[in-house]
Amino acid sequence: MASAELRIINRRIKSVKSTKKITRAMELIASSRIVKAQQRMESSNSYIEVLDAIVRDLVGADGLEDENVNVSNDKAALIVITSDRGLAGAYNSNILKLAEKKYKELISFNKDIQLITVGKKGSGYFKYRDFELESFYEGVTDEPKFENAFEIMKSLINSYSNNELTEVYIIYTKYVSAFNQKAIVKQLLPIENEDSNETKESNSNTGGYSFEPSAEEVLENLIPKYMNATLFGALLNSASSEHASRRRAMKAATENAEDLVKVLTRKSNQARQAEITTEISEIVGGAEALAGERL
Repeated sequence: MASAELRIINRRIKSVKSTKKITRAMELIASSRIVKAQQRMESSNSYIEVLDAIVRDLVGADGLEDENVNVSNDKAALIVITSDRGLAGAYNSNILKLAEKKYKELISFNKDIQLITVGKKGSGYFKYRDFELESFYEGVTDEPKFENAFEIMKSLINSYSNNELTEVYIIYTKYVSAFNQKAIVKQLLPIENEDSNETKESNSNTGGYSFEPSAEEVLENLIPKYMNATLFGALLNSASSEHASRRRAMKAATENAEDLVKVLTRKSNQARQAEITTEISEIVGGAEALAGERL
């Protein structure tokens, strides 16, 4: 009985050690990828932030309003960015919970929603629950390119230009630090006006902008670039967050495997000790039986 238990424990130790090697390798891979993902994200932040500031200044300019805001307030697009692979802790579940909450919120306002998913986890989640997907994109979240953002946004920009769409939201994970990533909803359209006091203060600090031929035409030309750049920034943030989450998850799994090996090794030693004790008892008993027969 002790021998069978010992074999079972030793098989578990071998299995846990094999799993530990896998999780350790995945931790190292995620650590190497997060560096490149961070560099790409940081290199694009300056352009995206300046473009965002210019567009918001245009929308907040005196007498300037987005022409499409009041055209069709019952149609909205929801872009949900998840990962193509799992084993990233709560990364995907946080995004999907937030996305479903936002979806129900828009439904409560009688919105006609176009649901767009980026990543296999998101498309699989919503398809399983019978959500109707306008489109889905897979295989682009690990190392996103600007062409991917352009392809995703192309149909939405056309709908916006034709006054068929006025609300666009992106749900993604914002990268704050290696230990802090936050699932957020970013409103892309309609563009929110900045507070008038903040706008005046900004203009006083920067001297304002001079637009030619007109602010309206500049805004019209900037909107597609703004939408593409913002989505690309969200994809880069999501990629960095995914690698950071996977690294933490695999590090925790590796540490748990080490603890489990220690516990199983202790049980193995106890089982081995019990087996040896049983064998000694059997030998002593057999020797005493032989001695009794001789007498």
